[in-house]
Amino acid sequence: MDLDSFSLQCFIATVETKNFTKAAERVKRTQSAVSQQIAKLEKFVGGALIVRSKTLRLTPRGEIFLGYARRIFALQYEVIDRFKKPELEGEVRFGLPEDFATVFLSEVLADFSRIHPRILLNIECDLTLKLFDRFKKKAFDLVLVKMNRPEDFPNGLNVWSEPLRWVGDPRLIEKSRPVPLVLSPFPCVYRTAGIRSLELAGRSWRLVFTSPSYAGKVAAVRAGMGITIMPRTMIPNDLEVIDLSLLPSLSDNHVSLLKYRKDAPAINTLEAFVIRKLNH
Repeated sequence: MDLDSFSLQCFIATVETKNFTKAAERVKRTQSAVSQQIAKLEKFVGGALIVRSKTLRLTPRGEIFLGYARRIFALQYEVIDRFKKPELEGEVRFGLPEDFATVFLSEVLADFSRIHPRILLNIECDLTLKLFDRFKKKAFDLVLVKMNRPEDFPNGLNVWSEPLRWVGDPRLIEKSRPVPLVLSPFPCVYRTAGIRSLELAGRSWRLVFTSPSYAGKVAAVRAGMGITIMPRTMIPNDLEVIDLSLLPSLSDNHVSLLKYRKDAPAINTLEAFVIRKLNH
């Protein structure tokens, strides 16, 4: 048996959605078809990959196989991108938040440039609302934006959603004292979400450190200066997620891509490449 891309796609979708029905919707097949593909992979590897319970979870064998599956699936798309459309060329002006560039996209953009060397990427980092203002003035072909509600950018292509979390030393939180905050300057989506959440809960707060830099905020939190806000997937392993019994809950973070032109092959290729990399 060979490892075909559809079987890998079904497996990855099932892992990410933790649900056969949702996985089937993602790959546009029936639930039965997805289950059959997972069973085929389990036969190939000689054991169970997924524990089928109320909430699906990976077996130890499945956790190992997931890494290989993502690498194989990504490599297959890279081959297609590299050789199916090697003639692509042009310039793409791409704007994205600095923290996304730091955590997620440096490797993604390097891979894209390697596969499409004749596409010139012009990349700028800024706060989401500033990016959006410049996008409306046609300063960018493509922007990655984050928001508290998907309807904030109704014309955007939703990439993914995930919870925001308070991050830092819980010993800094005392009910009798303002919550010390480490945040980006206005107009930052995370800053707005955090301050609104505290004020609705009647909690006082004070800014102790302000920086547009992800690395700067992480350093301040590590130094014990205060509490910050991050999407779950951006939290460094050495920083602590604060229990929601200590601070009010935060809205989810939604990430979308916006673009002006639909008829530009270079822009469309970068858009598809970024979405695929971020989702896998």
